[in-house]
Amino acid sequence: MSVTTALLQIGELAQRTGASHRTIHYYERLGLLRPVEREGAGYRYYNGEAVQRLEKIAALKKLGLSLDEIAQVIDLYFQDASGIKGKEQVLKILQAQLQSTRERLGELRSFEKDLQANIVRMEGLIAEARDKRK
Repeated sequence: MSVTTALLQIGELAQRTGASHRTIHYYERLGLLRPVEREGAGYRYYNGEAVQRLEKIAALKKLGLSLDEIAQVIDLYFQDASGIKGKEQVLKILQAQLQSTRERLGELRSFEKDLQANIVRMEGLIAEARDKRK
């Protein structure tokens, strides 16, 4: 990943990436993003990698990764120029999510059957009670 050398203030970074100031600060607190320089007055400056990191975070969120999961993989994309290590880790996360989803679907199917049985049982009890009233 090529990184430009021009430094950006937070407003410029927000404008280039579509991320809000608040989001950028939040990602900093989570360790997903780091300014390369801080001025005495508290101004933060970012380089081109920050733009790429924000773009990568957005792409990973679209894949369904949580910010905690993104924190586990984001640095891998910038340590390995091929991105293979990051992609392998994302694949593991997605496979785990699929397994978890399948398990939850099984539980929901079982719950659906229980609900159907309870509805039939309750309808029977109501019908029986009505028959006794006659």
